[in-house]
Formats: sequence, C-alpha cells, structure tokens
Amino acid sequence: MATHGGYVALLDVRDGRAFIRLGGGCQGCGMASVTLKQGIEKSILNAVPEITEVLDTTDHASGQNPFYQPAKSGQSPFD
Repeated sequence: MATHGGYVALLDVRDGRAFIRLGGGCQGCGMASVTLKQGIEKSILNAVPEITEVLDTTDHASGQNPFYQPAKSGQSPFD
C-alpha cells in the first residue's frame, strides 16, 4: 500500500464489524477490493477474533490523491 502512496484508517468498530477507509493511492485503485479481502481483512480477523467483518467505507471516486488520475489536460487521450 505504501509504495502506491496509500494508507488505511480504522474509523470504528461496532457489533463485530470494523469500518475502514482507504486513502492516498489506494483510493480509486482497481485493486482496492483485492487488497481489502486478501490483506487488510485477513490481518484484522487474525489479530482480533471478535471482529467478524471488515467494511470499506471509501468513496473510491473522489479524493486528493487517488491512484487513477485524469490526463493533465483533463481530457481522455482517446477522445
């Protein structure tokens, strides 16, 4: 995550569920769901057995530094 300028923040834990938000390069990345399921979720569930579910609350379409960034002109090179 860090190599892409990304990070994860734990927002809340309620009723056995951890609510997280991805930021930086992880926000908007096409692999965010894989990172969540195969990395973050597994680590949290192994470390804290009382947590049964990890929910991503990230708005992957916005942010200051999402992994996907439009061309500098603001237009697609394919138009």
